[in-house]
Amino acid sequence: MATKKPAATASTPKKTAATKRSTTAAKKTPAKKTPAKSTGAKRSTASAKKAPPDEAGAPKGKKVTKTNPKADPFSVGDKVVYPHHGAATIIKKVKQEFQGEKQDYYVLEIATDQLVVSVPAASAIERGVRPVISKSKARKVFQTLRSEPQEAGSNWSRWYKVLTEKINSGDIFQVAEVIRDLDYAQKVKGISPALKRMLAKARLIIISELEFSLDISEEEATKRLERALPQVEATDE
Repeated sequence: MATKKPAATASTPKKTAATKRSTTAAKKTPAKKTPAKSTGAKRSTASAKKAPPDEAGAPKGKKVTKTNPKADPFSVGDKVVYPHHGAATIIKKVKQEFQGEKQDYYVLEIATDQLVVSVPAASAIERGVRPVISKSKARKVFQTLRSEPQEAGSNWSRWYKVLTEKINSGDIFQVAEVIRDLDYAQKVKGISPALKRMLAKARLIIISELEFSLDISEEEATKRLERALPQVEATDE
């Protein structure tokens, strides 16, 4: 009976060691999986923070700067041209309310029609307002007036549409083409009352800009315009 007790005691420590090993292995397995889950969560959180809606595509660490179009391209006192009206002077700049917001407006004094027109400063360029041409370009205008005129042909309605588009373009060279072609047609064949009004309007636009560009009087600008146009004698049939 005394010899059996030590044998039972020796087997007990072996079972305890096996139990410790299995417990240790069970503890190690969750410890390895936990960091993997937390790392994935951090990565997804970091990627979500990289591109907020208003900064998407911006380089990391740099602020996004919003560029606004130039809101004040002209100054009070500038000589400009407004399409279909001709040369004008910016006499003042005021604030006016439009759609619940106050905006800057240029007040233009038209040289030919004795009109006062208000134009939004932010969209003045888009509306065709431009500076008066230089003296070198003014000389090219006279060259356009001297060039070969284009006749209407058989399609008068198409020709009228083209002339209207040119006079409304605000481009002084296209307006010079209108004067050249209508002046020639009037001298050779005669033109309708509507085309006569268009010719008179085109002349006023050109003369007003030549006044400002060359710093001459209206009378002198008119004389130079007449000298540039070819003198055509109407033939009697």
